[in-house]
Amino acid sequence: MNAEGYVGDAGVGADYDDDFDDESSSDDDGTLPADRYLDRELSWLAFNQRVLELAEDPLVPLLERVNFLAIFASNLDEFFMVRVAGLKRRIATGLAVPTNIGRSPAEVLASIGAKAHELQNRHAACYHDVVKPQLDEAGIHIENWGDLAASDRERIDEIFMNQIFPVLMPLAVDPAHPFPYISGLSLNLSVRVRNPKTSRVEFARIKVPPLLARFVRLPDDGTGALRFIPLEDLISNHLEDLFPGMQILEHHEFRVTRNEDVEIEEDESENLIQALEKGLLARRFGPPIRLEITDDMDDTTLGLLMQELDITEQEVYRLPAPLNLGNLFEMVSIDRPALKFPKRVPTTSANLLPTDPTDVPDIFASITRQDILLHHPYESFATSVQTFLEQAAADPGVLAIKQTLYRTSGDSPIVEALIDAAEAGKQVLALVEIKARFDETANISWARKLEKAGVHVVYGLVGLKTHCKLALVVRQEKNGTLKHYSHIGTGNYNPKTSRLYEDLGLLTDSDTIGKDLTRLFNELSGYAIEKKFKRLLVAPLHLRKGLLKRIRQEADNARAGLPSGIRIKVNAIVDEAIIDALYRASMAGVKIEILVRGICALMPGREGMSENITVRSVLGRYLEHSRVFSFVNAGDPQVYIGSADMMHRNLDRRVEALVRLTVPEHLAEVDSIFEVAMADDTASWWLDETGLWTHHSVGDDGTPLRDLQDVTMAAITARKRTSGVLK
Repeated sequence: MNAEGYVGDAGVGADYDDDFDDESSSDDDGTLPADRYLDRELSWLAFNQRVLELAEDPLVPLLERVNFLAIFASNLDEFFMVRVAGLKRRIATGLAVPTNIGRSPAEVLASIGAKAHELQNRHAACYHDVVKPQLDEAGIHIENWGDLAASDRERIDEIFMNQIFPVLMPLAVDPAHPFPYISGLSLNLSVRVRNPKTSRVEFARIKVPPLLARFVRLPDDGTGALRFIPLEDLISNHLEDLFPGMQILEHHEFRVTRNEDVEIEEDESENLIQALEKGLLARRFGPPIRLEITDDMDDTTLGLLMQELDITEQEVYRLPAPLNLGNLFEMVSIDRPALKFPKRVPTTSANLLPTDPTDVPDIFASITRQDILLHHPYESFATSVQTFLEQAAADPGVLAIKQTLYRTSGDSPIVEALIDAAEAGKQVLALVEIKARFDETANISWARKLEKAGVHVVYGLVGLKTHCKLALVVRQEKNGTLKHYSHIGTGNYNPKTSRLYEDLGLLTDSDTIGKDLTRLFNELSGYAIEKKFKRLLVAPLHLRKGLLKRIRQEADNARAGLPSGIRIKVNAIVDEAIIDALYRASMAGVKIEILVRGICALMPGREGMSENITVRSVLGRYLEHSRVFSFVNAGDPQVYIGSADMMHRNLDRRVEALVRLTVPEHLAEVDSIFEVAMADDTASWWLDETGLWTHHSVGDDGTPLRDLQDVTMAAITARKRTSGVLK
């Protein structure tokens, strides 16, 4: 797993709603207490703390703990670039309003700073005091220059002069050389030197080249151990080669985080791609919002950096070297299977395999036999969704393909399938969301490539991001009739992240769903007024209303003595109206179970308000990414899956879609996810009414609790054996 695994819909990012000035959408009538929400910023930091706790957990394999250290660092970088930067921007412009719990922006910023300092120090301690010593024991050494023998230094000198020295660019700071621009997230060396002829002390900056490996492999010393040295440590000990004739006084590492959130002013007459490209250029020069320095930096150097970067003391983070532990991702690629989670190979869904093993798989025939609920990454994305689109591109009976693309990989077979279909003369529509944060550049590139191939590319609706995950294939059957084949998912059409993200998807030939999607795509690509759909709940007009209606119905059922219950699985829940409706349902006696990966502003277990609400969080080798909404509905279950989290942006400013599942086996599978995830003997974090998350990973006897993702993998494998696919 890489950073995308926890930043993601990324990134981790994924859990950010960048609107601090949203008015509450709550419909509180005064019956609920004013202090009924948890602080959303601290809740996000609590999520990243849970990631850090995985790095601290001795039950997690060592290199996976290294991975979680890197994920924590990458997550925090994005949090500062988006949430903290956005908050500071709004404070500076006077636009910020009190938060969801009524705190002033300045108070929020102070709380974020205090908690972030605490977590970064804890993160550094985990690396230095726990993980690094265990890496040493496992024969993986991250050395310091002082650890190297003379023979090592001779060999590393040659590596430095041949491979690193030619790339370095020391920049002096003096009256003739202004203080250089420090790019966001770059790792830098500050160097103070003295000219022995004039005794004048000067300052210089060296940017550690980001395209070189951060951890330089050291020559084999005959012990069989893998040895590395941080690139900046190597550079620091060759400063005489960069400043010949000068006396080196001080050198330290530092790193700047900048506001890198893009704001696009969009109107109907503006070329959105051109506007976005301008915004991406401006991103490089956002104001600094965090300065990380090594804890040995002298006051003179720090004072200069603070002055030139316009950084306050609160925004300075003193940490032990090395900085930027996000680069530990490089170490995770080390081939040591015993130090990683056991390898899992996704299986092909049993429902997609031909009834006769000698036949060539025909995905359209499989979908015709029954609706298929896919569960990634346990079931392969490549042999299901990707194959669905590739076969559609090659099938002469397919007349049209319509698809949304929010995030996809750089070498996407999905995009290639759409290009192949267009070149084969099929009608192909791709709705590319070029405003997907931090994926804008890649999406612009793919949009232009698709257009050149003859794909009809559209960019959605003005003022709305298109976040739904939809694919529609129109096929002429052998009898001449036209038939719809649809896919609606909870995750992106990205083959790479599909191996890391837990997601659900429905493949169906339902005529009702096909017609719903046809109308929805027509709205997104042309001119149409949204009406209600039969099997879909679509934002921004109907999704919020539909969920509130169903929550209130559960409350009515509970009061009437009818079966009731609500189960929700999301990445984040912060929307006040949804939370208030859940509180009222709880007060009516409805049992509510919420499985949330990231931010949770809902306060469970509060007497008289939410004592019937349980909130749990599961983090593990896969990123829990699916969104599920399940309502008992007096014994006639209504279960939806889709792309929407319970955030203002998803409900009000994005095109989102949930689809209702109707096949009993699918409803049972969704139930089983909740049954396992919410059970006391499953490893998870439990949220209390104060906002504290407690990790429950071992039983009273000290044995590890069962893992949701292991149980899910075993259940899918067992299901395939039962069907006769596995013998």
